[in-house]
Amino acid sequence: MRNLAVAAALMLAASPAVAALSPGSKAPDFTTRGAMAGKVSTIHLADQLKKGPVVLYFFPAAFTSGCSAEARAFAEKIGAFKAAGATVIGMSADPIEPLVKFSSADCAGKFTVASAGPAVVAGYDVALGRKMAGREITKRTSYVIGRDGRIVFVHDDMNPAEHVALTLAAVQKLRAR
Repeated sequence: MRNLAVAAALMLAASPAVAALSPGSKAPDFTTRGAMAGKVSTIHLADQLKKGPVVLYFFPAAFTSGCSAEARAFAEKIGAFKAAGATVIGMSADPIEPLVKFSSADCAGKFTVASAGPAVVAGYDVALGRKMAGREITKRTSYVIGRDGRIVFVHDDMNPAEHVALTLAAVQKLRAR
């Protein structure tokens, strides 16, 4: 009986969570500070959408194993995202200071990572509901947002393995329309 309960708990923990924002929802606009290749800038979602679709991926915390692996995977595929007309922005509840270093180290200076304040975290419903080293952390949720500001794809799973491949496929499908 105990083994059955443990197996059920593991299966539940391994299942993707349900994202609050579903395809077709209007993506909440925001302005925040971000960093690319160690340089800080202001990021405004509406301005980014004027260039094309945006992949907005939330990650729990910079310099953790899964988040570093995910950032490197996005950096490796950034050419394919750009070829499909998309901008990639990583988002974390981390303050800007560690993200400046993360943008150069794990993101290889290839895309912006930005600090998601409480309003952004709430708007995208990505609060994990726990802290790491005294700081809030977010769920690992990836959104593809079309130029019209509507969400076209959501992948909400703490396992970083599929976020890059699935968001790239969604962007390429969007471009093919």
